[in-house]
Amino acid sequence: MKKIKLYLEELSCPDCANKVEQVLNKTEGVKKADVHYTTSRANVEYDPDKINSDGLKKAVAKTGYEVEKTK
Repeated sequence: MKKIKLYLEELSCPDCANKVEQVLNKTEGVKKADVHYTTSRANVEYDPDKINSDGLKKAVAKTGYEVEKTK
C-alpha cells in the first residue's frame, strides 16, 4: 500500500468533500480515502498495483473537481 495527498481545487461545501470521498472510497485499488473540506485535501491509501495517481485524479474528476497537485 502507498499513501498520497491530493490537493484539490477549492471545495465549495462539506457535502462536496463527502462526494469526493465516497467516489474515491468506491474506486478499485483504494483502501481508504479521507477528504478534508477545510483544507481541500484528500489523504488516500491505495494499492499501486491496481491504481496510480492518474487513476486517482480521474476518479476525482468524475465529481467535477480537479487535483491541483499531489504529494
